[in-house]
Amino acid sequence: MTSLAATFGTSFADHPMRKAFLRWQCRVRQIAMRDNDGRPDDAIMPAVFRDGEDAPMGHIITVMSKAPGYSVTPELKHMAAKTNDPAQRRQTAVQFLSSSYYQKASEFTDILTATFPPASPGAAALREAASVRLRFEAYAQMFELRSKVWRLAEHNPLWQATMAHNALFNPALPSDSVVLAFEPDWEASTSEPEIR
Repeated sequence: MTSLAATFGTSFADHPMRKAFLRWQCRVRQIAMRDNDGRPDDAIMPAVFRDGEDAPMGHIITVMSKAPGYSVTPELKHMAAKTNDPAQRRQTAVQFLSSSYYQKASEFTDILTATFPPASPGAAALREAASVRLRFEAYAQMFELRSKVWRLAEHNPLWQATMAHNALFNPALPSDSVVLAFEPDWEASTSEPEIR
C-alpha cells in the first residue's frame, strides 16, 4: 500500500496529536539550536521499537523537514557549498536554524527522516519491519508514534532535504547514505500527557 504522504512529503491529517507533536518538535529543535549548539537530545532522538518488541533497537537522530511548499533545501545546499571549513559550516547552519526556521509548525511535514550508513543492517531491519514505534521522551512530554517505514529514493524531496540538512553538521556524510522516512499513523499513536 502506498501513501500520498510518501509522494508529496506531507500528510493531510488534521489530527490533534499531529498538530501538538509538530508544535512540540519545533520548540525542542529550536532549543537544541539555540542552547545546545545544534546537538540533538532525547527530544530529537527517539527510541525505535519494532512491532511486538518491548526492547528498543536503539535511538536514531531524526530530521524534521519543511513541507514542499516551504522547502529551504536550496538554501541549505548553498550554505554547505560556501565553505569547506566544518566549524564555519556548522556555525552558519546553527545561526540559520535557530532564527525563524522553526517558528511555524504548520510549514513542516509530519514525516520524519533519518540517515544511515550505506548498507546499514539497522536500516535494513527497520525497512523490513511492517511498522515501528518511535518514542520521543523529553521535557515532561512523551510521544510514541506508530510509523510506516519508507526507504527514500534520491529524487524524493525529503531525501534531498535530509541530506542537505545533515551535510551541514557532518561534512563526511557519504553521498550514498540510506535515508529512511517514518510516516506516523496518528490514530494508532499515543502521548503522555494525553492529547485529545
